[in-house]
Amino acid sequence: MRRTDRLFELIQLFRSGRLWRGQDLADALGVSLRTLYRDIDSLTASGLPIEGERGVGYILREPIFLPPMTMSHPEVEALQLGMRMVSRLGDPDLAKAAQSLLVKIEAVLPSDRRDQDFSDHIALTAAMPEGVHQTLPILRQALRERRSLELRYRNAEGDESARLVHPLSLEYWGQVWTLTSWCTLRDDFRVFRADRIEQAILRECFQLRPKQSYEAYIQSLEEKTPQP
Repeated sequence: MRRTDRLFELIQLFRSGRLWRGQDLADALGVSLRTLYRDIDSLTASGLPIEGERGVGYILREPIFLPPMTMSHPEVEALQLGMRMVSRLGDPDLAKAAQSLLVKIEAVLPSDRRDQDFSDHIALTAAMPEGVHQTLPILRQALRERRSLELRYRNAEGDESARLVHPLSLEYWGQVWTLTSWCTLRDDFRVFRADRIEQAILRECFQLRPKQSYEAYIQSLEEKTPQP
């Protein structure tokens, strides 16, 4: 958890108005006591009226009122539906992040928008294909860090191959996730279904030549599309 996110979560805990033991706060945030004490010192230095001391406990004596976020019913519905989709169709890390985001947004909504699910009348029937939960986190990390991936891949016929790829983009098609990459074995673009990736191992960072970029991939598709 980033420090800014952790400080926000700490403020949310203090807003309950209860007395907190340092260890309980540390456990709730998943950090050490030393880190917690540093965070509390930072909040106190910024002007938050936190009272207490190490070994005894901490409490926020004065309530904190965050400015309400003005959102219409359709906007809240779109947000809730989007987070529900991420929770259902993403990997566990994304699902956890979606729930955390909803809690943060809920905290700054006007009172008449809180504790309501405006998207409960919309049914989500799509489900994550088996095995993708374990694959998506490393695919996202590779894209984020621009690192190559060593893949063990099984195609539709059941044949297995080993590939070293430079990942370019993740796509969700309503039923499956795919990874568009530059394949060093084929020296060309290839699209891999995430649910057919048997193993993915992070390798070194890569530098793409212009012909290997995602823009070049899109251009190649356009060139192959028959003109009307």
